[in-house]
Amino acid sequence: MDVLKDINTYLSSWQDDPRQVRPFFMRLLEKLHELGAVLEFVVREGVSTSLRARAGVDGGKEQLFCLVDIVQDADGPWLSVCFYADLVTDYDQRGNLVPMGLLGDDGYCFDMEGSDPEAEEYVLNRVVEAHGAVFSTL
Repeated sequence: MDVLKDINTYLSSWQDDPRQVRPFFMRLLEKLHELGAVLEFVVREGVSTSLRARAGVDGGKEQLFCLVDIVQDADGPWLSVCFYADLVTDYDQRGNLVPMGLLGDDGYCFDMEGSDPEAEEYVLNRVVEAHGAVFSTL
């Protein structure tokens, strides 16, 4: 399975973007690519669409450090960008703490419901922080 092909196919069908979150999704994708993340793209029609990013670590193992859900609702798609709570700091308290909500562990989710350059930079910084934290916890 070619992940980038699957992502591009999805993006080509993502035409309706009243909340203007698609450009931020593209920035997230670019940042994850810069970091060398191993990507998994899961589309469950009518349920959810998720981009999962893993960092390669010693021994060939990969650890999930960022999960991006594209959430569909009546007002159009929005993004929920989530991290394990022990991998990021949320010094501005912009995220939602989700106890045991990220694959059974505590997480922080940052809901991006529209274009907001300041919030986008904050979340991109959390991506970099989470990626770096994966390696410092080994």
